Amino acid sequence: MNEKETKRISKFLSLILRHEPETINLSLDKNGWAEVKELLEKSAKKKMNITFEELEEVVATNNKKRFAFNEDKTRIRASQGHSIEIDLALVPQQPPEFLYHGTAEKNISSILEKGIEKRNRQHVHLSSDKETAMKVGMRHGKPVILTIRTGKMFEDGISFFFSDNKVWLTDYVDAKYISK
Repeated sequence: MNEKETKRISKFLSLILRHEPETINLSLDKNGWAEVKELLEKSAKKKMNITFEELEEVVATNNKKRFAFNEDKTRIRASQGHSIEIDLALVPQQPPEFLYHGTAEKNISSILEKGIEKRNRQHVHLSSDKETAMKVGMRHGKPVILTIRTGKMFEDGISFFFSDNKVWLTDYVDAKYISK
């Protein structure tokens, strides 16, 4: 499969598994899992023909590990980033002392005033390294990397989760924990 086709399928899976399963009338369980057979059949009905092998390739090669199969590859889900209510059954964990958030320069004044809000997502996403945060920020304009004092947040009783694809998640980051 070429890069263009891989990206097209990945974007489609993000839409279906993270935001709008109703687009193809796909059933997700409370933890966000969909039956692979149902996904492939209902995608084909909407003129999005995907083979199981192509699905395997997208899951295996996605650089952000956005999707995961269960052990026998009969079910699939998005690892995080949902705008629909899903229980990923994540266990709270202690974060490192600092994590990073990439954003666009145009968002800085609002963030430094109001903090980082999850908005239409289930969680705020934080990165373990500056390089990843930079890539995230670049998607939205001129990138800025913010340093988040997550060790202090944790001490203050704020919960953190670590997703299967290595993204740190929390509900909100108050501006007092953020530095440019």
